[in-house]
Amino acid sequence: MFFDSTMIILIPAMIIAFWAQTKVNSAYTKYSKVRTMNGYSGQQIARMILDEAGLWDVPIELVNTKLGDHYDPSSRILRLSPEVYSGQTIAAAGIAAHEVGHAIQHKETYKPLVIRNSIVPVVNFSSSFSWILFLAGILMGLKGLVTLGIVLFSGAVIFQLITLPVEFNASTRALNVLKSRNILYADEVKGAAKVLDAAAMTYVAAALMAISQLIRLIAISNRD
Repeated sequence: MFFDSTMIILIPAMIIAFWAQTKVNSAYTKYSKVRTMNGYSGQQIARMILDEAGLWDVPIELVNTKLGDHYDPSSRILRLSPEVYSGQTIAAAGIAAHEVGHAIQHKETYKPLVIRNSIVPVVNFSSSFSWILFLAGILMGLKGLVTLGIVLFSGAVIFQLITLPVEFNASTRALNVLKSRNILYADEVKGAAKVLDAAAMTYVAAALMAISQLIRLIAISNRD
């Protein structure tokens, strides 16, 4: 099988991905049990930060999906999971503030976010067809299809890379506002930072996995 030997290229990224997921699970489990001194819920914190940023018209919705927290730029809605929406914990505070960070990025037309949002349709298309074209090219011996598959997959890699500054910036904004507005005390901010840093590593792992997959595709295409 021509795929077998190239699997070794993915091993480092897979190890990092496993470590990152373990780290985020550990941090979230720990700090989702630590209540904040001020006792604000994630929804209250999100509302405070949104209002202070002039985003009074951005609603906050409760979604029944664990860790399904996100800001939807197309509808300008902030959605929080039950654990974050009602949670009065350090983890809930950090996650809620992080998602508000994305809303503020959207308001300020933060360039990496604008770029990422603009390429979403292209990436959705390329992700669906890149492997089909690549495998068809390999099986049919058509180098052009193989190359096209690799080019399309590169779009997914670019998306993962552009996601990194978007996520890091949102976390920085979150921690700064939690501290400057005295929403969390200093020790609590450190806990929130651990949760957000761990979450950020999952995006780093995803980017490394995408890069590794791209290298693997190139290695396969160069055989024979």
